[in-house]
Amino acid sequence: MPREHHAAVFTEGLRHQAMRLSLAAALIGVAACAGAPVPSGLPKPAAKADPRVGLKGGLMNAGEAVSNLKINAKAVSPPGFLGITNSDIAFTGKYAIQGNYNGPVIWDISNPNAPVMVTAYTCPASQNDISVYKNLMFMSAEANNGRVDCKPGGVPDTVSKERMRGVRVFDISDIKNPKLLANVQTCRGSHTHTVLEDPKDKDNVYIYVSGSSAVRSPNEMPGCVSATPDKNQNSSLMRIEIIKVPLANPAAAAVANRADIFTGLKAPASHGESEFDKESAKKQADAARARGDFVIEFQGQVMVAPPQFTKPILDSIAKSHGAATISTADSAALRAALPGIVAKMFGAGPGAAAPKPGVDPISASRQCHDITVYPARGLAGGACEGHGILLDISDPLRPTRIDAVADSNFAYWHSATFNNDGTKLLFSDEWGGGGAPKCRDTDKKEWGSDAIFNIVNKKLVFQGYYKLPAAQTDKENCVAHNGSLIPIPGRDVMVQAWYQGGISVFDWTDSKNPKEIAFFDRGPVDSTRFTMGGSWSVYWYNGSIVSSEIARGLDVAELIPSEFISQNEIDAAKTVRWTYLNAQGQPKIDWPNSFPLAKSYVDQLERNKCLSAPRIAAVRQSLAAAEGSSGQTRTTALSTLATALQGDARNSCDPNKVNLLKDAVTGLQNVIVP
Repeated sequence: MPREHHAAVFTEGLRHQAMRLSLAAALIGVAACAGAPVPSGLPKPAAKADPRVGLKGGLMNAGEAVSNLKINAKAVSPPGFLGITNSDIAFTGKYAIQGNYNGPVIWDISNPNAPVMVTAYTCPASQNDISVYKNLMFMSAEANNGRVDCKPGGVPDTVSKERMRGVRVFDISDIKNPKLLANVQTCRGSHTHTVLEDPKDKDNVYIYVSGSSAVRSPNEMPGCVSATPDKNQNSSLMRIEIIKVPLANPAAAAVANRADIFTGLKAPASHGESEFDKESAKKQADAARARGDFVIEFQGQVMVAPPQFTKPILDSIAKSHGAATISTADSAALRAALPGIVAKMFGAGPGAAAPKPGVDPISASRQCHDITVYPARGLAGGACEGHGILLDISDPLRPTRIDAVADSNFAYWHSATFNNDGTKLLFSDEWGGGGAPKCRDTDKKEWGSDAIFNIVNKKLVFQGYYKLPAAQTDKENCVAHNGSLIPIPGRDVMVQAWYQGGISVFDWTDSKNPKEIAFFDRGPVDSTRFTMGGSWSVYWYNGSIVSSEIARGLDVAELIPSEFISQNEIDAAKTVRWTYLNAQGQPKIDWPNSFPLAKSYVDQLERNKCLSAPRIAAVRQSLAAAEGSSGQTRTTALSTLATALQGDARNSCDPNKVNLLKDAVTGLQNVIVP
């Protein structure tokens, strides 16, 4: 497996299993040495300082930089959940349901200026990512400490029927009192999951399970097989486990199929670590060995194993020979066994060599990290560790691969987002597993970024990269993470989380030249040492931008007008209302007929100089006159304008946008004025 790919997978898997913010800091490469020279060949800091650079650190009093956003609220996690990792968010009605490694926290965000906590439900596991469907809530569980009864305390035994690794199903008809209906166990647990609604099936919903941890012992869950598919056709690797949830009886949810979408993929090329990180890793490994810590060397990757990972294994070794305390011999046994333990996590034999890019019959990818479904288009985008995959999901139980891409600039394909037309697909790269500072001025902009593809004849065609433009410090975990579309009509605009890089709003309408249009960032949680924090995920929901802040709580923001976005575009976006939202279940955006919709297209034509200034003024005047009238007078004015716009389209540099304006004006004729 490529060196950098192992780093990302190992960091990602152990970080979430350990259930503590300090975990990632224990891994090699997490913090670069302050004041180290910039390696040759890497980009230098921008000449003009970004306001995000140099912000004061602090947990609740960090310096802040904001551009073209209004920060409406900063809600603090409740006791027992504050300081425990906040993860992903789902929305239903007026509620934001925030995952947390201690269990979901439900917020009433009907007043975006003052979120109110409704309940915090204790149910420890990781990542506890959330999805919803009507009165149902689904939650991922992957770590070994998850219990079927949701009680704290973990599961001490290596094999236990009390352990929960899979997807939980809750009834949230009474949202203040979630009721656990079912624990659907899976062989690799559920790191993330995706709810799929089949337009042809109103009786069931489906859940695509992405589990990136080790395969369970068949003694704990019969049928789990850790051997690779070439060794055993029943392998639990390289499969999407698909859960079918009967809506009439959701407690009967169960795994209905295991789909293979990886067959034939080759091991991808990868860039490996930067020279800066290699030097830092060597220093940290040498220091760790001197301290007596556990250092793993596996297929060229050097890692310091955190105590949250090693201690349970040491306890088991001691217990196996009846000892109450861990001995020197126990530690030596673990040092000898660690390479094999880690190899098993990735389906490889101890001492296995790293595969050669493009040659090996079995891909380094063993699972998808995130799968984003777009049911209205019958498509899904799979961010699958070593590949970005385009899927046909017209049969939800049998997804098939349409195309797959790899990129040597990518270390860990993490998440996917379609544009609203379904003609583009954006993938994010979680270089460093989310537990490392990968937005430093020493890091290449193509690494730890987004990659944008056009979908042409069912093929993914690369267009360009987008990365947070402001350099972050070596004390801040920062890399591309979870985000969503903002429903600006006629444009592809997205808000995205970058951990301690904050949140970034960017326009990728021009796939080759994406550009940032708004941001919010804080200084590091602790400016003296590396500490996990920042925005895990951020999504647009019914006019608000809601961010899950790992170490602090919930942030709520909204767009404000700027040179990049007009008030009309913001108002048009706010006409889009959803009853619920799962970020990995992407809805098709439809804008209701409104004057802000028409005006937003006029603003875009003016911004891009695709209608003359006199013509822009005339169109605005016609719209204003129509908006101020009613009845037949309004209908006639709108009809006249629509006819005139047909001629404008022939003379514009953007005839498609003029036609969108014409359609919006025509649609207004059907709007009944009270």
